[in-house]
Amino acid sequence: MILTTLAAAVALAVTPAPSAAGAAVARADKDRAADIVAAMTLEEKCLLVAGHEDGFHTQAIARLGVPSVRMADGPQGVRNDTRSTYYPCGMSIASSWNREVAANVGVGIGTDARARGVGVMLCPGVNIYRSALCGRNFEYYGEDPYLASEIAVSYIEGIQSRGVISTIKHFALNNQEYHRYEVSSDADERTINEIYFPAFRKAVEVAHVGAVMTSYNPVNHVHAAENPWLIRDNLRAWGHEGIVMSDWSSTYTTLGCMEGGLDLEMPEGVVLNYGYIKPLIDRGVVSESLLDEKCRNILATFIHFGFLDYPVKDESIPEDCDLSRRYAYEAALEGPVLLKNDGILPIRASRRNDIVVLGPNADLIPFGGGSGEMFPFPERVTTLYGGLQRLGRGYQVSLTDWKNPDFDALARASAIIFAAGFNHDCEREGSDRTYDLPEGQNEAIAKIAAVNPNVIVVANSGGEFDICPWKDSVRAILLAWYGGQETGRALASIISGQVSPSGKLPFTWWGALDKNPSSAFYYPCQPYDSPKRWRDFRYTAYQEGVFVGYRGVREFGVEPEYPFGYGLSYAQFEYSDLSVSAVPDGLDVSFRITNTGSCTAQETAQLYVSPVSPSLPRPERELKGFDKIELAPGKSGSVTLHLGKDAFEHYDTASHSWKSDSGAYIIRVGASSSDIRLETTISK
Repeated sequence: MILTTLAAAVALAVTPAPSAAGAAVARADKDRAADIVAAMTLEEKCLLVAGHEDGFHTQAIARLGVPSVRMADGPQGVRNDTRSTYYPCGMSIASSWNREVAANVGVGIGTDARARGVGVMLCPGVNIYRSALCGRNFEYYGEDPYLASEIAVSYIEGIQSRGVISTIKHFALNNQEYHRYEVSSDADERTINEIYFPAFRKAVEVAHVGAVMTSYNPVNHVHAAENPWLIRDNLRAWGHEGIVMSDWSSTYTTLGCMEGGLDLEMPEGVVLNYGYIKPLIDRGVVSESLLDEKCRNILATFIHFGFLDYPVKDESIPEDCDLSRRYAYEAALEGPVLLKNDGILPIRASRRNDIVVLGPNADLIPFGGGSGEMFPFPERVTTLYGGLQRLGRGYQVSLTDWKNPDFDALARASAIIFAAGFNHDCEREGSDRTYDLPEGQNEAIAKIAAVNPNVIVVANSGGEFDICPWKDSVRAILLAWYGGQETGRALASIISGQVSPSGKLPFTWWGALDKNPSSAFYYPCQPYDSPKRWRDFRYTAYQEGVFVGYRGVREFGVEPEYPFGYGLSYAQFEYSDLSVSAVPDGLDVSFRITNTGSCTAQETAQLYVSPVSPSLPRPERELKGFDKIELAPGKSGSVTLHLGKDAFEHYDTASHSWKSDSGAYIIRVGASSSDIRLETTISK
C-alpha cells in the first residue's frame, strides 16, 4: 500500500497553514506578545490564564485584538459539539510502526480542526503502557519510549502543519486511571528520564509542540499542575516555549500554580482568577512578573500559529472531508495485529464460503470512553459485519446473536468470526478495567469453538486481556484495537487477503496479569506515612524501574505469550547482509530484507542495542530504531537505520545528565524483540 507523504498531504488540503507552525516560537512572536502584555490590566491578565464559557475556549481580550481560541479533544479526532472523522486509536497507530501513518492522521485531524474553527487539539496522549488494567491505554502509544516518541513527533508535526496547536499529554507518569487524582506516581530520577520523559522531550525538541498538558496525578508527592520540578526544571529546560495547561480540574492552590510554572488553568479559573491572584500580588507573596510570564507564553504561541492575524476556521474545507476519510482508512489497515493463524486466514473468495459473524462488536463501531471517544459518529462508518458484506461475490456472510446462537447453524459454517472485546463502558478515562473480557465473552467463545473449531476472534481492546480460556481452541486471533470509522472496511480487506496484516505489538503480551513485572507494584496503592496535604494521598511505586515491559523479560526471568514487536503476516521475510558504518554523527546500520512469501506485504524491522558490560543495571536490549518496508513476492529491499549518540546513553543520577559506557555493544536486528535475525558487536 502506498501512503501519501506528509508534504503531499499538506498540499492536498485546501488552504495552506501558517509557515511557522512547524518551527520554534520566533523572537518576533515573543516581542509582540510582550507588547500586548505590557498594555494589559491585571484583571485582563487574570482572565487570559484560565478557560471560560463552555470550558473549551480561552478568554478573549477584545480591546487588544486577542481572540477566544477554541479547544477540542482528542486523540481519535475532533470532538466536543461536532461530528468529525473518527481515526484509529493511539494504540492502533503505534501498532502500525509507521511514522507516515501517524503523520497523515495528524494532518487529517488538523484539517478537520481547521474546518470547525478549532485552534488547539488536546492530543496526543503519550503515557507509557505499564499495565493492561489502565483504562486509558487505548489512547497511548505502548510501552516503549522510543516508539512512542517517534509516533508522537510525526503525529504532532501532522497536526501543526495545518496551523493547529497540538497538546501533548499527560505530563507526567499518568499510567493508571484508578484514583488518578490522589495516587502519586513515585519513581526515581533515572526511571523517569529513561522511560517516562522521552516522548514529551522529543515532542518539544523535535516537533516544537505548541502546548503541554499536565496530568491529574501527583508525581513524587506533588500534583503535576503545581510541580516546578516537572515544569520548570525539566519541561522548560528542554526548550518548551509554548503553553503549559492543566488537565481539566486538576489544580488545587493559587500559589502552587503561580510558582510551579503552569500557564493556563482549564476548564475555568478556579484557583487562577483575579480574586485569588490579586491579594497574593498585593501582599508581595508573588510577583506580577509571574503572571506576565504566563500571559506571554500563551500569547506568543497564539501569535506563532497565526491566531491573532487569521481566522482559525477555514470555510473552504468541508467538514466531511474525503482526504480525512482516506487517512482514517489507511491507518485502520496498518494497525491490526495478527497474533495467531493456523492457515484459516486469509479467507479467499469461494462459492463454499458460509461465514457467520457474531459477538458484541460485530455490527457496531466500538470505541474507548472519555475524552478519546468519538460520539456521535460521523455520517459514514463501516462495521465489521458491514465490511464483510461489501466483499460481495464469493462471500456469503450472515449475522447472528452471540448470546443465544443456533449451534446447529454454527456447526455448518465454513468460518465463524467472533467480534470480541471491550467498549466505552468498560475501557475508558477515569477508571481502570478488568483483565477478563466482559459479558461472558470467554465462555461464549469456548462454547462456539467446541461446536466448530473454525473460529476467528477479532478483538477490540486498548491492551492485553485474558485469552487463556480459548486461545488454543480457535484458529486465528486478530487484534483490531479501536479502528475508527473505517475499521470494517480495513478488517474485511485483511480477512479476505486483499491486504496482508502488518501491525506489530507496541507492548508485551504477557499471557497472565501477574507475569507483568509491574503488577506487583500497581495494586494496591499504599498510603503515605507522611502527613496528608489537601487529599488523602496514596502512592504507587514504580519499583520495576527501567525494566518496564520487554525490558524486564530477562531481568525478571518471565517469558511472555507474545513479545513486544510481534505480529504475523501472510508473507515470510528473510534478513541478510548486516553491516555497521561510522558516520559523523553516529552509526548507520544497514541490512536487506527479502519477501520469500507469495503475496505483497509489509515488514517492520526493529533495531535493538545493548552494552556488553554496562556500568549499572541496564536492559538486555532496547529499541533504538525501526522502519517499515513493503515488498512484492521474491523482492528484496535495503534498510538503513541511524544510531545517534543518544542510542547508547543512560541517565546518570549523580550528574543529572546522560552518559554512555565505553566498550562493546551488541547490535541486534529482528522481526520482534525476541525474534532476532541479525546480530553483531561493535566497540565504542
